Amino acid sequence: MDGSSKWIDIAVDDGSFGAYLALPRGGAGPGIVLLQEIFGVNAHIRSVAEQYAADGYVVLAPDLFWRQRPRVELGYDDASWAQAAQYMQQANLEQAQQDVGATAAVLRGLPGVGGKIAVLGFCFGGRLAYLAAANGDADAAIAYYGGRIQQHLERAGDIRIPLLMHFGGKDAHIPPEAVRSIAQAFDEHENVAIHLYQEAEHGFNCSHRASYHQRSAAQAHGESLIFLSEHL
Repeated sequence: MDGSSKWIDIAVDDGSFGAYLALPRGGAGPGIVLLQEIFGVNAHIRSVAEQYAADGYVVLAPDLFWRQRPRVELGYDDASWAQAAQYMQQANLEQAQQDVGATAAVLRGLPGVGGKIAVLGFCFGGRLAYLAAANGDADAAIAYYGGRIQQHLERAGDIRIPLLMHFGGKDAHIPPEAVRSIAQAFDEHENVAIHLYQEAEHGFNCSHRASYHQRSAAQAHGESLIFLSEHL
C-alpha cells in the first residue's frame, strides 16, 4: 500500500463513518488528521491528503457530515454553497469534536504511525482543529482560516500543544477584528503562532475556488511543513 489511498470505516457509539486514508511512500510516518471545509471530503481535501502523504505523513480525513449524508462531496458553485450551509447548520459541534477524537485515536493505532500526530483543518475544519488542540486530541494543530474561533476563546487556556493559525487579510468571513481578538487571546502563549496573508481571501488554499491565492497558499504550506517537522 505504499503511496496509496483508500476509504476506511471508523466506529463510534452512534454508528460509523468513513475516513479517507492517504499513505506516504513506505507506508509509515507521523500522522495528520485532516479536517474538511463545509464541502465534505471532496476532490480538494483528498488532494491535500495526498499532498501531505507525498510529504511523508500518514493522513486520515474523516467524513464529518456523515450524520446528514455519508460522504458528502460538494463543489463551489451556488447550489453547492447552499447545500453546504445547510449541512453546516445541521451539524452538531460536540458530535463533530467526538468524531475528530475518534479519528485521532484510530490514526494513532495504525501500523505505520509510530510517533506523534497533528490535526490540520480548513474553515469549519480549522475551527475543529482549534477545538481539538484544546481537547488534547493531538500533539500539534494547524488551523487554516478557522471560522468562529473567536467564539471559543474561553478554551484558549486549555491549549497546551503547539498551534499554528493561518488567516487571510481580505477574508470577508473572518474580519480583522476577529483575528485581532484571537491574537490577543494568545499574546502570552509561546507555543501559538498566527500568520496573516494580507492579499488572501477566505479559502485561499483551495485551487478549485475563485479565492485561491497561489503565493499565500505556497507560503502557508511551507510554514505548515516547517511547523510539522519541528513538532512531530
